[in-house]
Amino acid sequence: MNLQLLKPTYWTDYELIDSGEYEKLERFGKYTIRRPEPQAVWRKSLSELEWENTADATFKREKSKTSQDGNDKGTWIQKKGMPDQWFISYKYKEMNLKFRLGLTSFKHVGIFPEQAENWNFIYDTIKATKNAESKVLNLFAYTGGASIAAKSAGADVTHVDSVRQVITWSRENMEASGLDNIRWIVEDALKFCRREVKREKKYNGIILDPPAYGRGPDGEKWILEENIAELMALCSNLLEAKDSFLILNLYSMGFSAVIAENLIKDYFPNAKICQFGELIVPEKSGKHLPLSVYARFKQ
Repeated sequence: MNLQLLKPTYWTDYELIDSGEYEKLERFGKYTIRRPEPQAVWRKSLSELEWENTADATFKREKSKTSQDGNDKGTWIQKKGMPDQWFISYKYKEMNLKFRLGLTSFKHVGIFPEQAENWNFIYDTIKATKNAESKVLNLFAYTGGASIAAKSAGADVTHVDSVRQVITWSRENMEASGLDNIRWIVEDALKFCRREVKREKKYNGIILDPPAYGRGPDGEKWILEENIAELMALCSNLLEAKDSFLILNLYSMGFSAVIAENLIKDYFPNAKICQFGELIVPEKSGKHLPLSVYARFKQ
């Protein structure tokens, strides 16, 4: 298993300061936030007083308030001077991305920092391709980190997400990064892929980041265990046979990296240079926080 670590060389605007007892303390640019983390089952390295003094904003979960996708619902307690929104940057080689962050009611801030390893992979793969302009499809694309990484490398990007407000957020990130011309699609990912297969469309890169549970814009239900097989089958028809890549990222705690690898082997038997493992973030104490499992390949 090939574990991917975030490299401090590339992330200067993000840092995992401490984790434990089902929480994590993180720095995003100038501000430090404290929020729940279900996988941090160990003890904290810093004292409660140090956490309280360091955090500019703390997420307080509302009891019995959990969304259908498993995200906690709650409110943020902000210290004086802590804004609701702010920007951070990520640089890798000639890629210079900017993200607008915000304190949402579901503890998220608009970015998953561990995904920087996949952004680097996307950028390097597209830059090395023989195609004049790679066509990249980003499904369940959220606020668009992978989309703007692909666009930064020169790809023709189609960004699909079921939430219109998230698409608007993604557009802000694209514009802040000095980029343009990403194709925005507000639609259920399965429905979109079925239509693309009928149209015999092909892509040089596909990025999949499905949630454990979700809803499409017209109420379509997504359940990872029930729908992932059909989605992978559709993607096997959409991906070009040569000079292409695919990334599968899974946040469901019930799915292991071996499951991700097996899905790749099943639906893409000719995949080369396949990697799989966990995306993890190191903290100052030396511990590593696992945040997702992935499988990716080039062919």
